[in-house]
Amino acid sequence: MTEQEPTPDEPTPVKELPGALAFVGMGTTIAGSVGLGVGLGLWADSHWGSAPWGLVIGVVIGSALAVAAVAGQVRRYL
Repeated sequence: MTEQEPTPDEPTPVKELPGALAFVGMGTTIAGSVGLGVGLGLWADSHWGSAPWGLVIGVVIGSALAVAAVAGQVRRYL
């Protein structure tokens, strides 16, 4: 079944909003990505003695991954 195109006089249909589970998924994605970056950064600091640079780089990479993942999740609803 295909969705009909709205005529110029009709308003554009609004997409259904995600449920609470989608927001929980976004939150766990952010927490997991940043947590993984922090964990790897702390491991790198202890393994190579590069404190605090491993942690800083891990937080930056984890945050970038979180933004990319959440942006992909949000695009489904736009």
